[in-house]
Amino acid sequence: MTTYKFKTTINCGSCVKAVTPHLQKLEGVEEWKVDTDNPDKVLEVKTNSLDAETIQNTVQKAGFKAEQLS
Repeated sequence: MTTYKFKTTINCGSCVKAVTPHLQKLEGVEEWKVDTDNPDKVLEVKTNSLDAETIQNTVQKAGFKAEQLS
């Protein structure tokens, strides 16, 4: 399993609710969470089959920015 981390603009509970349906529809996401207490609002996604770009594009379609952390 691969874990990707992204710096995002998902900064509150309402933002998490807005992105939830997009990430839940994405086949291959095993688990995800957003640390809104972290200054970088880190989104962590665990997957067996997706690449970072696909996850990033999905977050952007939901109206948020996502930048992969190394």
